[in-house]
Amino acid sequence: MIAFCRFLFAACLLAGVPVCAGAQKAAFAMPAWAGKVGAGKLHFLKKQFLVNQYGAKGNGTTGATKAIQAAIDACAKAGGGTVSFEPGTYLMGAIFLKKGVHLNIPKGVLILGSQNFADYPTINTRIAGMEMPWPAALINVIGQKGVAISGEGKVNARGKFCWDKYWAMRKDYEARGLRWIVDYDAQRVRTLLVQESSNIEIKGITFSNAGFWTVQVLYSHHVTVDGVTIRNNEDGHGPSTDGIDIDSSSWVLVENCDIDCNDDDFCLKAGRDWDGLRVNRPTEYVVIRNSIARRGAGLLTMGSETSGSIRHVLAYNLVAKGTSNGLQIKSATTRGGVVEDIHFRNIEMDSVRTAFQFTMNWNPAYSYATVPAGMDTSKVPQHWKTMLQKVTPESKGIPQFRNIYVSGVQATNSTRAINAQGLEASVLEGFYFEKTRVGTKEAGELTHAANWIFNNMTIEAADGKPLRVKASRNITGLTNTETSVSH
Repeated sequence: MIAFCRFLFAACLLAGVPVCAGAQKAAFAMPAWAGKVGAGKLHFLKKQFLVNQYGAKGNGTTGATKAIQAAIDACAKAGGGTVSFEPGTYLMGAIFLKKGVHLNIPKGVLILGSQNFADYPTINTRIAGMEMPWPAALINVIGQKGVAISGEGKVNARGKFCWDKYWAMRKDYEARGLRWIVDYDAQRVRTLLVQESSNIEIKGITFSNAGFWTVQVLYSHHVTVDGVTIRNNEDGHGPSTDGIDIDSSSWVLVENCDIDCNDDDFCLKAGRDWDGLRVNRPTEYVVIRNSIARRGAGLLTMGSETSGSIRHVLAYNLVAKGTSNGLQIKSATTRGGVVEDIHFRNIEMDSVRTAFQFTMNWNPAYSYATVPAGMDTSKVPQHWKTMLQKVTPESKGIPQFRNIYVSGVQATNSTRAINAQGLEASVLEGFYFEKTRVGTKEAGELTHAANWIFNNMTIEAADGKPLRVKASRNITGLTNTETSVSH
């Protein structure tokens, strides 16, 4: 019945007709699928394998990668159990967990990521929406079931060696008109990768100074990320140090996390452009709750990789402190895909730049691949050719954002309440806001939108100017003594 009412609510929005109270209430009910996300209860054999018994030294200078991997391999061969550490500091490159293994990093243990690229072997994976060879992560779970990583210990990826490489390359690439490909050529190291796996739990670990993304869940299902702390600003400003990326994955639970990073804090992705449309795998059935975002580009971001579609997302009881954006949905005109059935509830924001940011033409210098005049594309790497592959017909690259439900948001000290920019070919369709208050310098702008309903929403803009609404229809219900909808 709830599903039908939610369908009816969306249909009313699309048709521009009044919404009945029952459908309105059901649209904000807890989705029936929300209780089914996350890993099931994991059971591990009681056997324990100390990495120190396999030669690992916790002195912070002796490479421990081979010894740690040997302990993991022995544990898996014995049918599973727990791999753990004596107190100390361990220098480590890429390791690969296996079925039935619980990697426990207890209090008093610090893992230092190797700063030698040779310690991260090349694997086949997907990065920033495109499948390509890439360095393995520091900790890898690839093609496995029933794996856990937990403990009160710390993992310092020491990613500055990746940051320095990227900034040097970017300066050179931008001068040559190649901003769109530098992120792929730099090949920075992720901290933790879960790929093509299921029934995986990541719990309690503190991660810092990621070389690139911190936690990526890729092509996986039934994954729990619980109580993870991320601190990626300790060694400076690391570019693209996302917090948690859910990438073409489903039935994922993220809870009780605390993220401070330099890009999207909690982010959902589903492939980029021609390659993402080819793969066509959605991110769906995701719950994110009881968590905090500090510095970063978005408390909750969807995109810009939207090609496989992102849908059925519930985010609630979240806090943003100094984050650039609150709820952010971004894409580009070559991405395609649909972002829909997104629920954003009971959120507190303090000093975010833009409370609600929706754009279908995000960061053109990065989003669109163009070849400088005179360049011979027959000699470029394969991932360049993949990126340059045109989406045909062009209409397939036009994204859609629809059926977005926002409730119970309280934002203070924002710069802008709403920055929403649809396209003439794809309007922002069916957005519903209720019980929301935004204190801000300016209300912002809404362009190419249809069927937005504001119910008990207040925008208190310091400049006293109204929300600017352009090329839109059926925008109703926003009233305030200082700010109101204008056409």
